[in-house]
Amino acid sequence: MFATLGNWSGGVKKLCVVILNYRRADLTLRCLRSLEPELAGNPDWCAVVVDNGSDDQSTEQIDTALRERCWSQWCQLVRSETNGGFAAGNNLGFQAVEAEAYLLLNSDTCVRPGSITRLLHIMQLNPRAGLIGPRLETPDGEPQISCFRVRSPLSEFLAAAATGPMTRLLRSFDIGIPVRDEPHEPPWISFAAVLIRREVIEQVGSMDEEYFMYFEDIDYCRRVRQAGWTILHDPSARIVHLRGGSSSVKTAITNRDRIPSYYYESRSRYFAKFYGGRFGLWLTNLLWLAGRSISRVRELVGNKRPHICAFEARDNWTNWWSPMQPPAIPSGDEL
Repeated sequence: MFATLGNWSGGVKKLCVVILNYRRADLTLRCLRSLEPELAGNPDWCAVVVDNGSDDQSTEQIDTALRERCWSQWCQLVRSETNGGFAAGNNLGFQAVEAEAYLLLNSDTCVRPGSITRLLHIMQLNPRAGLIGPRLETPDGEPQISCFRVRSPLSEFLAAAATGPMTRLLRSFDIGIPVRDEPHEPPWISFAAVLIRREVIEQVGSMDEEYFMYFEDIDYCRRVRQAGWTILHDPSARIVHLRGGSSSVKTAITNRDRIPSYYYESRSRYFAKFYGGRFGLWLTNLLWLAGRSISRVRELVGNKRPHICAFEARDNWTNWWSPMQPPAIPSGDEL
């Protein structure tokens, strides 16, 4: 699984930072600028930018910056001929450099000073922590929810119902975990920024490339926990996340627009994979419809705007995952 890029020497690195780029060279270069004070001059740390088949000038812009700013001393550019999605791109990063740990970063992140050192220290103090997540925050320091409970058919019911009393009654099935100021072990953490031990990849394997984008992180977290590792979130390490900068899905959710079909294809794969095949997915969709009937009544009575995205009820049923059919990638900025 692991390989070493030819123009680097010195054996196994202690850390490899993996950044995915797809048509967002501006964000990627901003992320690299935040890494320069941390990685430059440290022969044990390196970075890899994986370009996921960008059809613009991204690779040329990044390659020029690496050479002109001397970033090539600690960062390499890996080009993929196709856009295989989030999991496939990160897997290329794993294969590019042999390292003791991998820090996956979205292109829309910036590393706060000292956070990488802190994450590696946390990893040393917690030998059973297979995945470690930092605190994600806005540029002005406002924390973001980045820890979650397992996504289940009942959580789909709650999300569709969007009713406070019902959510409080079934709180253990509500996905989002409120921000905490102390370390804890959530079932699932955001992969916008996550530190992964090499031993975890060797034991559990790479991320599931049948997910184009979304749900691959919760899938991997479940597999890591099933293998006996813990997942740790420690807010003492801080990374800025410009939420939605590398994907249009969150923007669509915020605006309640139609979400790209690949999101629903990943959703159908996840629920079929972990909840009993097509029957589990059908059950999930039926529970979603039951929850939606509750929120729909509230919207009609209160003359409120629907809280779901456009065509969501239809797309839950019609966008089925198929390993034989590649996802339709819109002309936006998806990975």
